[in-house]
Amino acid sequence: MLLKDKVIFLTGGSTGIGWECAKAYAAEGALVTIVARGKEGAASVASELGSEHLGFPCDVSIDAEVQAAIERTLAHFGRLDAVHNNAGIGSPVKALHETSDEEWDALFDINLKSMLYTTRHAFAALRESKGCILNTSSLVGVIGQETHAAYTATKGGMNTLTKSMALDYAKYGIRVNAVCPAGTWTPMLRKWCAEQANPASVERYLDEIHPMGYCPEGDVIADACVYLLSDKARFVTGHIMHVSGGAELGYRRPF
Repeated sequence: MLLKDKVIFLTGGSTGIGWECAKAYAAEGALVTIVARGKEGAASVASELGSEHLGFPCDVSIDAEVQAAIERTLAHFGRLDAVHNNAGIGSPVKALHETSDEEWDALFDINLKSMLYTTRHAFAALRESKGCILNTSSLVGVIGQETHAAYTATKGGMNTLTKSMALDYAKYGIRVNAVCPAGTWTPMLRKWCAEQANPASVERYLDEIHPMGYCPEGDVIADACVYLLSDKARFVTGHIMHVSGGAELGYRRPF
């Protein structure tokens, strides 16, 4: 088991990529704390993993809630080996000049400022365990995306923050990496796709932007995350890993 007995604090772990990661971590022997904003979601999904795992609500945009969640994890497990900053939002879908202050602030508070809070409160424990930090970024933080200016700004910021954190914390034996999916089937993406005028066309488009020929499920992202949190990646830090089926190499188009 690649993660046997490692304690992992996972934000946004009740659905989508986060839930796939939670299942993969547990299958590899980790003890997982899942936090999410919903009052029941985190506890419910954690119980599906087994009684040895934790799940409770936490708004990662609120410093005091993050502090309490990490302290609760440490009190229960006695250690912390990894923080996976996975929580995030994608709205609004609009150009920058149309973005309100409230929309901008929500994106940055949840997608980026939350990393300040988790790092602030987990640092001492991670230094003791020589643990690691993993950030769920996005390929659009590398290549940009139309009508998602504020969102891509948060993910671009996450990528450079990951590299700076890797430099700051290497002397403590703490590794910091990020994973960058392109399109990934999650409940949120499936819901959005179903709401479009021609869902079949949108599904085909999502397949075609990946040179590998298909839009993947979240388990392919989880497999990469398992590697980055494991000792197999013990000499990997500051890395922005694309798990994108080659989408950054150029969109695949049918003949």
